[in-house]
Amino acid sequence: MASSDQKSYKAGEAKGQAQEKAGQMTDTMKDKAQAAKDKTFETAQAAKDKTLETAQAAKDKTTESKDQGCGFVSEKTGAAKEMASETTGAAKQKASEAAEKAREATQPGKEKSPGILQQTGEQVKNMAETVKQTLGMKPTEKNDTPSDNK
Repeated sequence: MASSDQKSYKAGEAKGQAQEKAGQMTDTMKDKAQAAKDKTFETAQAAKDKTLETAQAAKDKTTESKDQGCGFVSEKTGAAKEMASETTGAAKQKASEAAEKAREATQPGKEKSPGILQQTGEQVKNMAETVKQTLGMKPTEKNDTPSDNK
């Protein structure tokens, strides 16, 4: 009887350890996903800030050109507007590319999470099956009645 109690105790202990490991793996994946999300946000924010900074510089350049003179101003204003438009377009493109790279970087973590959880679930299931078989609670392949492991 003591042997049976000891086997039950060990089975419960193995189950608890498996559950703890699964919990730790889940927490790790959540932490990695959050870190990727934070990195994506920071990258997008930096790109947005750079775009605004570039647009403001172009606006300042346009205002400066406007103050210099009539005929000359018209020429400079057109050039400044064109340069501002090009710069803004390039900054928007870079921001878009940075956001896309960040999204791509978060995808592998999303794809791995279900796989790891599925593997952990299968491992727990296999351990439970082994414990059942060890304790004689699972039918063997030879017959459909539980085996006597005494």
